[in-house]
Amino acid sequence: MMATTHAAVGLTLAAPLAWVAPDLATAAAVGALVGGVFPDVDLFVGVHRKTLHFPVYYSVAAAVFGGVAAVSPSTLTAGVAFFCLSAGLHSASDWLGAGGELRPWDRTSDRAVYVHPAKRWLRPHYLVRYDGAPEDLALTLLFSVPGFLAFSGGVRVAIAVGVAVALFYTGFRKRMPEWFGI
Repeated sequence: MMATTHAAVGLTLAAPLAWVAPDLATAAAVGALVGGVFPDVDLFVGVHRKTLHFPVYYSVAAAVFGGVAAVSPSTLTAGVAFFCLSAGLHSASDWLGAGGELRPWDRTSDRAVYVHPAKRWLRPHYLVRYDGAPEDLALTLLFSVPGFLAFSGGVRVAIAVGVAVALFYTGFRKRMPEWFGI
């Protein structure tokens, strides 16, 4: 899935804080946005979907920091909790998509995401056929709505930019390997 989809899902998780704990909402939104994108930094450093994708460890950290945030709410604890929650969901949801190959529509990879405690790769499920597929764009649009309604200012601008990037990327995704000679 696209990083924009993961970021939008993270923001959807943080959106209720705009009404429940408005003083923590922006920190939670920033944490969710960064956590939604962060695991994909391993596209550039390390092994994609292994080096920074930790579906189990981020989820455990989200539970721990969520508990800390519940007991001692602050912008820091809320931001860290939503970073971990969003990064964990990103890492786990990559299992539902394609493998990490450059042309995922060819389905040449049997590696969706690495589960470190089990020391093995999970096979892709292709519910979202590839990053930038029309159904991926639909998920980005769907999950952008709660954040767009809940937040204003910079968070809303980030959502609009994310949707614009997703529209562009979806429009050109299948041509990119050819354009870049990869």
